[in-house]
Amino acid sequence: MRVPAARGPHPPIASRRAPPSPAVRERDFAPFCRKICWTLTVLSFLLIAGITSAHAVRPDEMLADPALEARAREVSRDLRCLVCRNQSIDDSDADLAHDLRVLVRERIKAGDSDDQVIGFIRARYGEFVLLRPPFTIGTALLWGGPLLVLLFGGLAIARFYRRRDAPTSPLSAEERQRLSEMLGEQANSRGSR
Repeated sequence: MRVPAARGPHPPIASRRAPPSPAVRERDFAPFCRKICWTLTVLSFLLIAGITSAHAVRPDEMLADPALEARAREVSRDLRCLVCRNQSIDDSDADLAHDLRVLVRERIKAGDSDDQVIGFIRARYGEFVLLRPPFTIGTALLWGGPLLVLLFGGLAIARFYRRRDAPTSPLSAEERQRLSEMLGEQANSRGSR
C-alpha cells in the first residue's frame, strides 16, 4: 500500500527526522576510520617494501669482470664506512668509502683472496673497519657492552626500589613533640581564617 505524498507547506513525514544521536554518528564514522587505517597500513607496507638498500658504487669504479665485481661487492658489504659509522662502504656515498671501494677492487684485480683483501684493509684501518668484528679480548667490551649496560641498569633500578621500600625509623619523643606543635600551629592558623 502506497502512502500518498504530503501536500502543502510541510515536507513529507519521512524527510522530517531527528538529528542522529552521538552513538549513531559514531557507528557511521567507524567504517570511515577503518578505511583510512587500512589505506595507511597498505601505503606504509608498500613504502617499506619499496625501500631497498641503495648502493653507492659508481659506474666508473666497477670491474669489467662480473665475477670479480660480485666478489668486490661481497667484500664491501663486510667493511664499515669510517665516516658514516653504521653503513658498509658499498652503501655509503662518502669519499673515504669510495676510496676504500677502489682499494678493494685493486686488491681483487691483483689476485688477492677475499680474506687477504679484508686483512689488508683491517691492517691499515684497524678492527673498527669491520662491520662484524670477531670476538677477541680487544673487542670483548664491544660485544659485552650492551649486556653490561642492561645489567648495571637493572641493578640501579633494583637498588632504587629497595631504598624506597626500606623501613623508616620511628620518630623520637622530641620529633613527635615538634610535629604535634607544628600541626597545632597549622590548625590554629586555619581556624583563625
